[in-house]
Amino acid sequence: MGINKVQFQKGLSMAEFMERYGTEEKCHAALVALRWPNGFVCPECGGTRHCTFESKGLHYWQCSACREQTTVTCGTILQATKLPLTTWFLGMHLLTQAKNNVSALELKRHLGVRYKTAWLLKHKLMHVMSEREAPRQLDGRVEIDDAYLGGELPGGKSGRGSENKVSFIAAVQTTDDGHPLFVCLKKLEFTKKAIAAWAKTSLAASARVVSDGLWCFTAVTDAGAVHERTVTGGGAASAKMEQFTAINTFLGNLKTAYSGTYHAFDFSKYAHRYLAEVQYRFNRRFDLSAILARLLRASALTRPRPERLIRAAEHCG
Repeated sequence: MGINKVQFQKGLSMAEFMERYGTEEKCHAALVALRWPNGFVCPECGGTRHCTFESKGLHYWQCSACREQTTVTCGTILQATKLPLTTWFLGMHLLTQAKNNVSALELKRHLGVRYKTAWLLKHKLMHVMSEREAPRQLDGRVEIDDAYLGGELPGGKSGRGSENKVSFIAAVQTTDDGHPLFVCLKKLEFTKKAIAAWAKTSLAASARVVSDGLWCFTAVTDAGAVHERTVTGGGAASAKMEQFTAINTFLGNLKTAYSGTYHAFDFSKYAHRYLAEVQYRFNRRFDLSAILARLLRASALTRPRPERLIRAAEHCG
């Protein structure tokens, strides 16, 4: 068996990370370059003429046209943070380079912060990932399946009736011979109406969808996609069917990664973010050395999200 080039590719080592981003000054310079690659642009009026000054340890840009004052983190997901940029950058590095997911508890230990701080940092970054993946559309050959995640809560119902058990659709775009390219994960109920709405936003009209016999999956044709339905009958034999290799392998790896990373979390409330994190990382797995820079730029372009909205899990899709 040959070496998997994706798994064994060169990522960004900790030594390389420290060389590039090991000081507050290096992190600040990198964020400036990512947010304003062609020079400062006023977020208020779009002007480019400006002056700079320091105040209370912060570097400010002042627009010469409208006099607006701003910092490199103002208007981004990092706005009003009290954490050093080095902590944010290291958190991003850990989340993007780890083979499996990194829990808030593990982040707490690596970053030397309180659990509440690590949790908020992780969820803000997962929000960034969710925003970037929201427009994702799959095309070509696409395998789909119904899936469920979330453990049982103490004293709650068991099985699929558990209050913390969440249903979501998993879709994998593959090459014609079945090798996975991209994924799309979405929390939803398995009804024809919900599948039709998902298909219209997540599938190109030219997609060719392969699924098992779940009746609601026929609604993908509402988006113009071709649908190939195979009644599997369930059980272990259906999991070994060749036309579902990519989706079954992906879901098996996902559940293994979750069980090895998280001991307890409110999946029912924050499912869309946890799924977005997996989707974001999987869809950028072909270039691990660049994924940190991509997340840094995405963070610089994502609007602020206050803690109360992060904790309220305002996204309901």
